[in-house]
Amino acid sequence: MGLFDAIDIAGSGLSAERLRMDVTSENLANAQTTRGADGQPYRRKEVVLQEAAGGARATFASALEGAMGRTGAAPSRGVQVAAIVQDSAPNRRVYDPGHPDAGQDGYVELPNVNTVTEMVELISSSRAYEANATAMQTAKSMFTRTLDLLR
Repeated sequence: MGLFDAIDIAGSGLSAERLRMDVTSENLANAQTTRGADGQPYRRKEVVLQEAAGGARATFASALEGAMGRTGAAPSRGVQVAAIVQDSAPNRRVYDPGHPDAGQDGYVELPNVNTVTEMVELISSSRAYEANATAMQTAKSMFTRTLDLLR
C-alpha cells in the first residue's frame, strides 16, 4: 500500500458519487419529458458501481495481507462506475386528453421517475460524497502530521 492510496481511493469515491449526482439531476430534469429523441418517454437511469480492483470481494484481512505482501491478492483500489443502466420499471400513465402526446384513450405516458426517490438518491450520494471528502482530508492531515514529526 502506497503513501497516497487512501487519497486515490477517496478520489475514486468522489468521482463515482459526483456521477451519481449528475445522473440523478438528469432524472429530475426529465421527470416530465414525454417525448425524447427516440419519440418515447424518458427512462430513469441508474449508476452501477463496482469495486475498482475487480474480481472477488476482498475482506479486510485479505486486503491487509495483500498490502503486506503475504499473498498475491491486490488491495482494493476504490470504486468505479460499471455502467449506467435504464430502470425497467413501467412508465406512469396519466389521464390528460388535452396533452399533445395523449393517446387515443386520452392517457399520457410519463417517465418512470419518482421525484421523492430521486431526492433520496440525491441526498444519499451527497452524503457519500461528503464522507469521501472527509476521508481525503483526514488522510491529508495524517500525512502532513507525519511529515511534521519527521522534521
